[in-house]
Formats: sequence, C-alpha cells, structure tokens
Amino acid sequence: VQLQAFGGGLVQAGGSLRLSCVASGLPFSDYALGWFRQAPGKEREYVTAISWDGGSTDYVSTVKGRFTISRDNAKNTVYLQMNSLKHEDTAVYYCAAGITMGNFLKNSGLEYWGQGTEVTVSS
Repeated sequence: VQLQAFGGGLVQAGGSLRLSCVASGLPFSDYALGWFRQAPGKEREYVTAISWDGGSTDYVSTVKGRFTISRDNAKNTVYLQMNSLKHEDTAVYYCAAGITMGNFLKNSGLEYWGQGTEVTVSS
C-alpha cells in the first residue's frame, strides 16, 4: 500500500495551494481519507477528513471555511484545496487512510500514511 502526497510548495500569505494524495494497493473507496499536518517544533495535528463516498467531511476549526477536502474514487485520489493561506498553515502535510472518519477524529487506528508534502506560507 502506498499513499503519495504532492502539491506542496512556497506560497505567499493569502494565496492558495492544492494538495493531492494518490493511493495504490488498497480498496480506495472502502476507506475514509484525511490530512494531518506537523509544523516545525509542534506535534502532528488533525486537519480534515472525508468519508468513503465523499458524503461527509470534517475540519479542524482553524481551517474551516478556507480548506476543502474532496476525493475522486475513480482516480484513487484525495485532494486538499487550501485557500487564504496563513503563515500558521506552514507545515508538512500528511495524508492518511482509515476505515472510518472516527479514526481521524480520534487520531487512532489509521492504517496507512503518506510521506508528507511541505507547505510554506510566507508572511
């Protein structure tokens, strides 16, 4: 199983980026997908998750209204559209897969992780 995240980069505050995470080797549409991030010197934190069919989403309060998670089960890909980026969004972003969204909300039982993609927001 592989989760490959990409799309990170350097962007000015107020700008946008779209992250992608492509999965292989797992029944993609059976899994909830989501994103975590880890800023320098801080613990990894939950950002957002989406249910297996895209019908349910959840966001941490600090990104609500700015970030949008979506998925394309035909392409085995989950996306994270990040708008109105702030300096505090600077982090390495990791995608992950779990059987339910509860795995993300509890940060427990997540089965697979991607390698991370770095996002730097200049202020």
